[in-house]
Amino acid sequence: MNAPRALIVGMGIGGLAAAMRLREIGWEPVLVERSANRRPPGYFVGLFETGRATAQRMGVLDAIGDRTDVGSITYDIDRSGRRRPGMGYGDLPGGPRMLLRGDIEAALHDAVAPRTEIRYGTTPISLDEDPGGVDVTLRTTAGDEVTETTERFGLVVGADGLRSTVRRLAFGPDARFMRPLGHIIGATILKEPVPGHRPQDGVVLAEPGRSVWTFPFSDHRPGLLFNYRTDDEDAQFRRPPVESLRRAFGPEPAWPVLEHLLGQFEQADDYLFDSVHQVEMPAWHTDRVVLLGDSAWCMTLYSGMGASTALAGADLLGTLLQRNGGNITRALREWDQRLRPFIALQQRNGRTQGLTMFVPQRRRDKAVRTFTQTLLRHPFGRRVMKPLVTRRFKEKSVDIAAV
Repeated sequence: MNAPRALIVGMGIGGLAAAMRLREIGWEPVLVERSANRRPPGYFVGLFETGRATAQRMGVLDAIGDRTDVGSITYDIDRSGRRRPGMGYGDLPGGPRMLLRGDIEAALHDAVAPRTEIRYGTTPISLDEDPGGVDVTLRTTAGDEVTETTERFGLVVGADGLRSTVRRLAFGPDARFMRPLGHIIGATILKEPVPGHRPQDGVVLAEPGRSVWTFPFSDHRPGLLFNYRTDDEDAQFRRPPVESLRRAFGPEPAWPVLEHLLGQFEQADDYLFDSVHQVEMPAWHTDRVVLLGDSAWCMTLYSGMGASTALAGADLLGTLLQRNGGNITRALREWDQRLRPFIALQQRNGRTQGLTMFVPQRRRDKAVRTFTQTLLRHPFGRRVMKPLVTRRFKEKSVDIAAV
């Protein structure tokens, strides 16, 4: 008997993990990726216990590795360069692994590629679903040649990111589901260390409504992340990204450190400049089409759980498809019901606690951040604050895919 075929759209963490799990339970996955080749390693991600437990069960945790630099110190700084010891991302409760997105993708790709058909330069342009499967028209671009084919699949997995083609084809326009958070991010990799700091140290310059972070790694150049609040997202994209960043961090003088970081972004070979959205949907599936990761929920970087939930969602999808035998509709319904409370909690925390951790929204948020860090630097303060801070991050340790 032929194995059922699944089309997986998107070669990010969720798509690769879904291909791995579906192959393990007897499906024949076909991976398609819009890009002409594999994506670059990308920027900083943190992997909390939810993701680590899933990666361990899938057998890829060791291959993913850990770029956390145990000798690193993160400093809170102001524009003049004054600094004091602060709290870096790796210092958060739960000890997230400091990684590049590509570390996780590479580990999954190495496990998936030898046994899976992968097509680059390919994207779906139509989906025609019926009770027995989905007829998908795929468009492939190779140089100047464009071809279209229609193929049948038992399942379509949309793991193609925030602006998902699968979501648009199966559920409707982006505007129905994308919730703007009113913030812009700019990310890249530093070529030069921050003046006055060791290469392995991080810095955080946080002001009401805007911040810049650097993320040190043990064996890689640091990551750089700008964040700022805006009431007019469209205006941010009508000018060069660095100009929008300079306006957002003005009109005050930049001073040396901020000026250096803005210059590093301007000179970067590759960067990300985008608005921040979450995806909110009443259901992440039809009978034969399912969305996964950013396509379905987009935790945003402020939750810290995008990589972890993409892994966990893919792992759980494979488990429930296997458990429900040939009843795909029931498997997808059970998958949605099990994940939804956990995802809703992570999204809510990303909009509130996570957002204000990265970007203090008011002077009060900045003062609370400074006061908390001051307490945590003293033994008595640590005893008082540690249980409170740990409780806030407890939900990032739930192994939601364990069944």
